Amino acid sequence: MEIPLIDFNELNGEKRSKTMALLHQACEKWGFFQVENHGIDKKLMEKVKHLINTHYEENLKESFYGSEIAKSLEKGNTSDIDWESSFFIWHQPTSNINKIANLSKDLRETMNEYIAQLVELAEKLSKLMCENLGLEKGYIMEAFSGSKGPSVGTKVAKYPECPYPELVRGLREHTDAGGIILLLQDDKVPGLEFFKDGEWVEIPPSKNNTIFVNTGDQVEVLSNGRYRSALHRVVADKSGSRLSIATFYNPAGDAIISPASKLLYPNHFHFQDYLKLYATTKFSDKGPRFESMKNMANGHHSVAA
Repeated sequence: MEIPLIDFNELNGEKRSKTMALLHQACEKWGFFQVENHGIDKKLMEKVKHLINTHYEENLKESFYGSEIAKSLEKGNTSDIDWESSFFIWHQPTSNINKIANLSKDLRETMNEYIAQLVELAEKLSKLMCENLGLEKGYIMEAFSGSKGPSVGTKVAKYPECPYPELVRGLREHTDAGGIILLLQDDKVPGLEFFKDGEWVEIPPSKNNTIFVNTGDQVEVLSNGRYRSALHRVVADKSGSRLSIATFYNPAGDAIISPASKLLYPNHFHFQDYLKLYATTKFSDKGPRFESMKNMANGHHSVAA
């Protein structure tokens, strides 16, 4: 399967409608896609990867191989462990980056610069998704905002070389709880897999610093099931250590999440009422008919012409 690739350079010309249709299909049929020409400084992305790999080698690698996770694998107790070394950075509404042990000043400053650009990309993607769904462009951003704005955080993970990859997952099967996930991943070591049409699709390493995107559970709820979150996992690897920098553009903790009313089918109506309306609108588009039924259910009695 060829994973959808969205070229942001084609959003500003004659290929815009085709690119928007491709994005809609990627969100609706896949739940994941790649973005190129996204506007994020690629030298900055390379620096982020280099500094995080250095941080792992200097501060985390030795302790990981001496950890309970590694000992559990040696004993064969692998049912509830993930073969990963990770930590989480909160960026918005408040940051914890200065409280994480052993992060260099260079890494903290570089990560902050990278995240500022990444949030702009997440907001742009959210507006494009809204446009494709027929919602106001700021709908997702507003729905995610709560009282303090959207939550933004990054899971920094290394999936170390594993002596027995057949016994353990790098990360067990799951969907993401949040909103829009933007992944900067390894350019050499594979491991990420997504489930589509009854089979696991291998996501190749990211060349040329494309950003890999997937949608989480909250986008599925907001879109009334149109844009589904996809099941995914990471498989362990015997010959390489994989880097994953996954940034989550999520609702605020106090955000109230529900399907966008524009996307809901009419509900709680009597079929006989629908038939009365259908009798006079049978040869018209069904959309206004559905809107009339929604209005009737909400106490309004306008009827589609």
